Amino acid sequence: MGWQVMLFVSLLSVGVVRGQVSYSIPEEMEKGAVIGNIAHDLGLGVDRLKSGKARIYTGNTEEYIELKRERGVLLIKERIDRESLCGQTMPCALHFQMILENPMEFYTVTVEITDINDNPPTFERGEIKYEISESALIGARFVLEKAIDNDVGVNGLNSYTLKPSDNFALKTVSRGDGTKHVEMVLQTPLDREKHEHLSLILTALDGGEPQLSGTMQIIITVLDVNDNPPVCSKSEYKASVTEIDPVGTVITTVKATDVDKGINGKVTYMIPKSAAANLFQIDADYGVLTLTGNVDYEKRRLYELDVQVSDQGGLSDACKVIVDVTDANDNPPSINIMSKSNTLSENMKPGTVVTMLNIQDPDSNENGKVMCVLNENTPFVIKSSTNNFFTVVTDSELDRERDSEYNITVTCSDEGVPSLSSSVTLTLQISDVNDNAPVFERSSYEAYIVENNIPGVSIFTVKARDADWNQNARVSYILEDSSVNGVPVSSYVSVSADSGVIHAVRSFDYEQIKDFHFRVKAQDGGSPPLSSNVTVKILIRDQNDNPPQVLYPVQTGGSVVAEMVPRSADVGYLVTKVVAVDVDSGQNAWLSYKLQKATDRALFEVGLQNGEIRTIRQVNDKDAVKQRLTVIVEDNGQPSRSATVIVNVAVADSFPEVLSEFTDFTQDKEYNDNLTFYLVLALAVVSFLFITCLVVIISVKIYRWRQSRITYHSNLPVIPYYPPRYSDTLGTGTLQHVYNYEVCRTTDSRKSDCKFGRAGSQNVLIMDPSSTATMQRIQSEKNILDEPDSPLEGQVFMPATIKTTSTDISGD
Repeated sequence: MGWQVMLFVSLLSVGVVRGQVSYSIPEEMEKGAVIGNIAHDLGLGVDRLKSGKARIYTGNTEEYIELKRERGVLLIKERIDRESLCGQTMPCALHFQMILENPMEFYTVTVEITDINDNPPTFERGEIKYEISESALIGARFVLEKAIDNDVGVNGLNSYTLKPSDNFALKTVSRGDGTKHVEMVLQTPLDREKHEHLSLILTALDGGEPQLSGTMQIIITVLDVNDNPPVCSKSEYKASVTEIDPVGTVITTVKATDVDKGINGKVTYMIPKSAAANLFQIDADYGVLTLTGNVDYEKRRLYELDVQVSDQGGLSDACKVIVDVTDANDNPPSINIMSKSNTLSENMKPGTVVTMLNIQDPDSNENGKVMCVLNENTPFVIKSSTNNFFTVVTDSELDRERDSEYNITVTCSDEGVPSLSSSVTLTLQISDVNDNAPVFERSSYEAYIVENNIPGVSIFTVKARDADWNQNARVSYILEDSSVNGVPVSSYVSVSADSGVIHAVRSFDYEQIKDFHFRVKAQDGGSPPLSSNVTVKILIRDQNDNPPQVLYPVQTGGSVVAEMVPRSADVGYLVTKVVAVDVDSGQNAWLSYKLQKATDRALFEVGLQNGEIRTIRQVNDKDAVKQRLTVIVEDNGQPSRSATVIVNVAVADSFPEVLSEFTDFTQDKEYNDNLTFYLVLALAVVSFLFITCLVVIISVKIYRWRQSRITYHSNLPVIPYYPPRYSDTLGTGTLQHVYNYEVCRTTDSRKSDCKFGRAGSQNVLIMDPSSTATMQRIQSEKNILDEPDSPLEGQVFMPATIKTTSTDISGD
């Protein structure tokens, strides 16, 4: 079957319509047949069809055409039957749009469907019967049922033939609308006595190639006498009906008369069966035409009815009733979404197309004019691009944090009376853009932690919120680089990246650091990320973790230090003063002094606040020379901590008396016989120990020079009172790194001792029992933070002879 494609391309520049193209194809083409190369006809490349995701939009109608983007051609998707699609309407065409995206544009495509001769003429009935009086006159006309041919044009109904043609001939009458009315005309008189029944074949032929035909059998019964047919008062009637008129509405009345009398003059009205006959009904006796179905202006605007009037003798006449259907506003606008965006980024510029709509109203004139509006308080407007096409665009800036979703209601109304409207709601999600930095709940933070905490314990939590959504609102916490006393802050605290919990990395010591600052940065997960920071201050609270430390009198391991009180001392005589410090702070460092034990409690007392030991009565001869006092020093912490110190007091007026008393106490009896022997032995031991100390000090000096271990200074508050000849060479702290070298000499060489590594600074007055002189032993410390060639390093302190009232008795 040959066919020809007619192409018409017109380029437009109105709105988003870029052009239109028209094709002409015959009906009944095979599925998959090529209609045309639309890419070439529109001047588009195949790549543009692919990148633009080209597709066909047909509205609510069935899709007969499909687009092959890879080839840029239109193909037959389903077989097209022109008669089912358009009926008798000419021309018959399919109208659709081709939509492209990025950017959005569409093209109008019209495909005209031409008719082929695929339908033969058919009669509604295969047989029709007539009763004709034998007195029928030559030239009597009998209206025959028309044949129906669904094809149009040359393929439609063309002619009729009647066989046999002895008595009747066919007469075809062409009407103004192009249809043909066929009549059977009596040519020779009928004779019932010869032929009571006649059988004729009416053949309808079309003009197609090849020619198709249809037949109907006409059975004629010849009656007697009735020789006058009925006659219509008018050959054509015109009437109108509104498409919303109810069933039963009277349209018009057809009138016909028959000059015969009696039963032969009774006229009967009838509408031959046809498609239109289902919508109309005529009263057989009175010719009143009424509406029996629903007419639709949008489907058909004009009906032509053939009314046949006949008498009882079989004579008949025919007239035509033309019914004009008038429009009523009975169709609301139909809103068709051609393309829409479900999600829109909040940083889109005003004027961005969100949705493309096609609005259809099949009514005519004012009833078919449509206006569309949007609901209020939305940042969108609707614009008309071309006839029946609208676009919804953004009208202002979007902000997801203010409105994350919009329900856009599009309402379209026609201009009919009353006006009809339709609406559709479009849901648009606003996607997030990282345009908000995290914000901390406070401008700064301050937290407390008690010293001696467990490393890893959580201190408190910083919290920041981000108004964005999802990944853009996911906040991570970062500890900014800084230092505290020259040490990176990361060695003090850490921050949980997810929760913002601040943990202590180390155990804090209030005596070393009381507070410190650092900054925490909150950063979101956007790209690029946004951040803010906040200052955090950590204050360390003191804990009573240090007992008091006694500075004086100094407690030695192998010597007895005694304070001397003359027997002539009055009441309130100051014997000595116990000096102690506590490195804690506040009430944890408030010290009190109490006398715990005493040889004679009635002789001495200790000042509660100042630690002064005084006599509380007059010393007499009966008092023992050797007095031993135990003083306890307590702080005010909870729980309190304490330290004890033993104070030896000698009640005597002369040193030899004291010496003999304490010597008897500290030495074994086997050595008391020969004092000279022990003095000589002690001198030898002292010389040996002196040389040993020199060797040890030099060795330690060399060892410390090779080490890189860092030691810490501890800073004790300065006590205004010091014992005689006392020099504080080093501070004492809670974390001491001080090493002492102590040499203890006795008159018994077997009990001589050399001790290393005693912590703390000690200054002890030691008395040689063989003489009245004392030796001050001073420790030296190597601090690696000092200069390597410090003049203080490696010094050896020689014994110095001083006068004192203290007694050093050799002993354990």
